[in-house]
Amino acid sequence: MTLAAPELAEGPHTLTVRAANPLPWLPDVLLERRFTVDNTPPKVSVDHVEAKSPRGPLTVRGTADGASTVLVGDQEVQVKDGRFEASLSSVPTRLRLQANDAAGNAGHHDVAVKVPHPGMRAVHMSATAWATPELRDPVLALAREGRIDTVQLDVKDESGEIGYDSQVPLAREIGANRNYYDAKATVDELHKLGLRVVGRLVAFRDPVLGKASWQSGAQDRVVRNQGGAPWTGHYGEYAFTNFANTEVREYNIAIAKEAVTLGFDDILYDYVRRPDGPMGQMLFAGLAVSPEQSIVDFLRDSRDAVRPLGAYLGASVFGIAAHSGTDIAQDIPAMSPYVDYVAPMVYPSHWGPGEYGVDHPEGKPYDIVRASVADFMNLTKDTGATVIPWLQAFSMAHSYGPAEVQSQVKASADAGAPSFLLWNAACRYDTAGL
Repeated sequence: MTLAAPELAEGPHTLTVRAANPLPWLPDVLLERRFTVDNTPPKVSVDHVEAKSPRGPLTVRGTADGASTVLVGDQEVQVKDGRFEASLSSVPTRLRLQANDAAGNAGHHDVAVKVPHPGMRAVHMSATAWATPELRDPVLALAREGRIDTVQLDVKDESGEIGYDSQVPLAREIGANRNYYDAKATVDELHKLGLRVVGRLVAFRDPVLGKASWQSGAQDRVVRNQGGAPWTGHYGEYAFTNFANTEVREYNIAIAKEAVTLGFDDILYDYVRRPDGPMGQMLFAGLAVSPEQSIVDFLRDSRDAVRPLGAYLGASVFGIAAHSGTDIAQDIPAMSPYVDYVAPMVYPSHWGPGEYGVDHPEGKPYDIVRASVADFMNLTKDTGATVIPWLQAFSMAHSYGPAEVQSQVKASADAGAPSFLLWNAACRYDTAGL
């Protein structure tokens, strides 16, 4: 017999079945069953998610009211007195928890896994500079003296050249490799000195990929002007590749993953933006969302790729992106949840008079750096991203020496960002400034 029951409310119910006895002198048959309808999924919440490093382990603790087990990622753990705890060997960027009860109900909770960056006192080194003893040896001396704890070494630079012998197929196909240094040997050497190594990867300014793509007929990889020709701006022909193109994105992510497997501790993207200039003059084939959202999606995909390999992800951004992000597709609050740190280029020489109320920014490095870094601290608040600014170690209208560098370092720390990266395109650094 099949019973078509009506929709029943949550809670206890009684089912009574009465059947007439075929023997009239005997009483009817009466059957009674009590049951409870339970369609309410258990509630699961997290009160502790901690990983000291992207290399793991990850500890997750929380509550699961009414659950018997909780699935943390792909690991099932028992619930005791309403609580659970799990330890995972790998550290994902996002984690789904599923609480299961005896009735077969399941409650879900998604949590972003944030890993605090350990911080750095770093200097920029290009691939060619690292291959030059005259430039490399002073940086190693800074490390031995304890003045820096990190070296930022270019993986792929503004020219589109990769500093080591990359095995990424597209890099080899387009001739991007420039075997300036042995990546694994270099990183191992720096690690033995107790240094961390940040791989700077210039993403979308890539004339090597741009030219090769254009000449091979893969023109959608290149940013174009309204006439259909390669967009140049003031960067030169084929300078900017198309951030909306899947192959361009996959190329950069493949290089990032390779660098991490070679030992780089961080991947720090640069030129992770659209070209500056009027958006209406540019064509980005395949762009289905806003430029800002497309950049955010690229960062999300990148961190999903490098986090499981044990690396942090950072993004270098314009200082003006704090208030003019749409000019270059760098929306700082939107980007920040998908990177481990934001590295704003707050060089005093790059600010105009009156920015942040500072009448002469280049002549007042402390004032402009403190104000601009404080702005980025506010924009990234509660996103999980650390602020690690690029500071000026070069001269333009004003001569910048040890005092100016120290002033910027102090300003950044006073604004809440004690870590920093120093930029000097010639890769020459004055020890007195550190």
